Amino acid sequence: MYKHILVPTDGSELSSAAVEQALQLAKALGAKVSVMTVAEPLHILPITPDKVINVRAEYEEQVRQEGLRILGSAEDRAVTAGVSAATVQVTAGDAWQAIIDTATERGCDLIAMASHGRRGIGAFLMGSVTTKVLSHSTIPVLVYRS
Repeated sequence: MYKHILVPTDGSELSSAAVEQALQLAKALGAKVSVMTVAEPLHILPITPDKVINVRAEYEEQVRQEGLRILGSAEDRAVTAGVSAATVQVTAGDAWQAIIDTATERGCDLIAMASHGRRGIGAFLMGSVTTKVLSHSTIPVLVYRS
């Protein structure tokens, strides 16, 4: 059925549970998994160029380290589950687009992701990455909810 599953994660408890569920699905299907994180680029107004360079470098290193921690945890879980997994860390302004692009580039035939379930004004103000992936992806999307 599915041979390659993309699993986006932000490291949250809900997202980590979705990684676990996706690994179990992959094991049952004999599929491989690509686990990804998306880091948002730093958006700041430069006051003094020297300070911006330092802030940007510190931010990028912190985001990189956090992504490595999240992906390392997912990779460890995949090994424990006996599932072949690759990891990828992407920096993008629109996480939903990065997820779709990564799934396409890697030849994934399923995207399995968590939904934080924001509704109403929360969804309006914060947006919903999951809703946008569902709306724009031509690849099937499996949504995990708590």
